[in-house]
Amino acid sequence: MKIRTIITIALIIVILGLAYWLVSGIMRPLNFENEYNTRSTQVINKLKDIRAIQEQFRTKYGRYCGNLDSLITFAQTDKVPLVQRTGMIPDGKTEAQALKDGDLKKDTVYVSVIEKLYSTMIYQEKRQEADSLGLFTPKGKIKDLKYIPFSDNQEFTLQAKMLDRSGVLVPVFEALAPIATYTKGMDSQDVLNKTADLASKNKYAGWKVGDLTQPVIDGNFE
Repeated sequence: MKIRTIITIALIIVILGLAYWLVSGIMRPLNFENEYNTRSTQVINKLKDIRAIQEQFRTKYGRYCGNLDSLITFAQTDKVPLVQRTGMIPDGKTEAQALKDGDLKKDTVYVSVIEKLYSTMIYQEKRQEADSLGLFTPKGKIKDLKYIPFSDNQEFTLQAKMLDRSGVLVPVFEALAPIATYTKGMDSQDVLNKTADLASKNKYAGWKVGDLTQPVIDGNFE
């Protein structure tokens, strides 16, 4: 084999190697972000479910629950009121008129928290509200709501207390999923980079809903 041919083959190998290295360098952060976002969606959905159940708990007891097992038991066994609507509101009538004329009827029944949150028996004009009431977690897996996805069964951190606001006690709660829990198995350096990036922006390194320092139930994903 001629020296020129050998050199040519060697150069091709080097070029291909460099191209692979460059493509890998470009794709690595993109692949990390895609996987991170996929995992985050599942974590956030569970946090939304925890918040939905907490709101039912606060409505009934005037405070939030600070224990995940107790919150899940509440969701499965406690009874809460559900307004069922039958009939419709004819064109040109208000809801009050439709109720008075018998076109629309309301009945209050008591069901489990789970049944209420999954209920579709909400009047059509309230469809957007009904959609917001649904849970992402399937009924049969509510008992696993406490586990952070991809974390090898680590639990969300949940705390609740009464916050003194100018002499008035206000219920607050906070549910946390630190970044280290749901990124298990992902590249450790990429996780460190993501954590450092969040810290540089004074953001919580992970996902959370609620706040123990102020009466809000928003998540840091909203």
